[in-house]
Amino acid sequence: MTPGQILVAILLAMAISGASTWQVQDWRYGKQLAEIGEAQALALTEAGNTARQEEQRRQSAVNKEASDVREQNQAAAVAAGTADAAGERLHVDAKKFAASACAGDPGAAKRGASATRAAMVLSELFQRADKRAGELAAAYDRARIAGLACERIYDSIHR
Repeated sequence: MTPGQILVAILLAMAISGASTWQVQDWRYGKQLAEIGEAQALALTEAGNTARQEEQRRQSAVNKEASDVREQNQAAAVAAGTADAAGERLHVDAKKFAASACAGDPGAAKRGASATRAAMVLSELFQRADKRAGELAAAYDRARIAGLACERIYDSIHR
């Protein structure tokens, strides 16, 4: 064998050795990349499941609070209706009293008509003020119930 042939044989052996090493490294890194890809897929699936469970928990909390708010608003409406009925009875009694306040005093005949009118005006003002107070109380009740529900929902979501 000539020195040129020996050199070619050495170069050929080195090329085969390098290619073999390259192939082994490719298999090794391919396996590692496959393992990393599998781990990422599992982590992504787990993260999706966790996010879905959290969203379901939050939605459940919101739904429960919405149901509670409806019940509280119904109770407040019933209480407001009861208060309105009692207020209406009071208004009827006040009108009767105003109409009869000066009727039994014969010495106040001249004053009676103007006093009766004044008592009727005061009774009407009282009725309007009471009606407005009832409207404001009902609005306050609804706002308070909504505000407290909002606070409870926020707290349940941000646990």
